[in-house]
Amino acid sequence: PRRLTSTSSSSSSTTSVHVTALDGLVNVNSLFTIAVFVGLSLTTPGQHSLENRAPCDAGIDSAKKLLVFEVVSFSFFLFSSLVAQGLKLAINLLNSKDVDEAIRAHINLKVLRLGMMGSAVGSVMGCLFLMLSMVNVIEIRLGMLSCGSKSAVHSVTALVLLVSSALLVYISTAVYAFLH
Repeated sequence: PRRLTSTSSSSSSTTSVHVTALDGLVNVNSLFTIAVFVGLSLTTPGQHSLENRAPCDAGIDSAKKLLVFEVVSFSFFLFSSLVAQGLKLAINLLNSKDVDEAIRAHINLKVLRLGMMGSAVGSVMGCLFLMLSMVNVIEIRLGMLSCGSKSAVHSVTALVLLVSSALLVYISTAVYAFLH
């Protein structure tokens, strides 16, 4: 198996890039995890929507779905972060011979690539479930989509278009990096 060596400056910079990418992934997951808890705190069951029409108020099912989507989203972000942190630990501590040269670790590139891809998949799945939970927050706060609330429809449309576009770019970049 190919291994990064501490004698090559090219491999040490490659390992440093991996550590930086993993740091970025953990930081973004942390921000999204905060969003999960903010979404939970802003919504309570039985709340009346701003649409001010009783048929537009979300039922208890929307609140239940919100809670499920938030928990699943949190689980995926936590999975992704823990995998990334584990890879960083392997790179920085377990394989380093010199504490001052932690970025020049010996690590199996296949394991590194697989772990990074697993972490990326966890982040993507977390984003998808976070987006679904945000749709429920919008319905609870602005009115049900089935009711035709313009504010809710516009908000959900913007959310889905922007998040889907960003995820498409992220997935494309991750797949390209994985294959090359």
